[in-house]
Amino acid sequence: MSVAQTTFEEILREHGAMIRRIAFSYEAVPQLADELVQEIYIAIWRALPSFRGDASLRTFLARIATNRAVTHVARAMKMPPSVELDGQLASSTASPELQAIARDRATLLMTAVRRLPLTYRLPVMLVLEGLTFEEVGQVLGITPNAVAVRMSRAKLLLKNSIGENNHE
Repeated sequence: MSVAQTTFEEILREHGAMIRRIAFSYEAVPQLADELVQEIYIAIWRALPSFRGDASLRTFLARIATNRAVTHVARAMKMPPSVELDGQLASSTASPELQAIARDRATLLMTAVRRLPLTYRLPVMLVLEGLTFEEVGQVLGITPNAVAVRMSRAKLLLKNSIGENNHE
């Protein structure tokens, strides 16, 4: 099915989770991350008519989401700091302890990823979304080899960062 035949709702249904993960990797405050997701959706809506098929639709969407998230971060850095409120709700699943452990690990990883310099954070997030090094290269405008080098360095930085946190 071509992009012209694909409805906006179908695109969001198929790629919405990836878009949300990209947004949440840049914004830790859930309400602001939700706003960022909406900004990304609007940017996609506006950009879809210009999609030429030079890359896959997924790569096109990931690039829009990444660019919008970078703009969001740059804009947020200019604003005065605010206090984050935690609005965690009780879990209705059968194993809250296992969920807490998984959530702690995911939070630790995402915190470490957010601390990475942007040069390394971008490829890590896109690879975590399942994009190949070639697709990540297309999104970032670099070669797949450069993506591999950045990923290697990012893994070392993450390993050191997470290792330090576990010794505290």
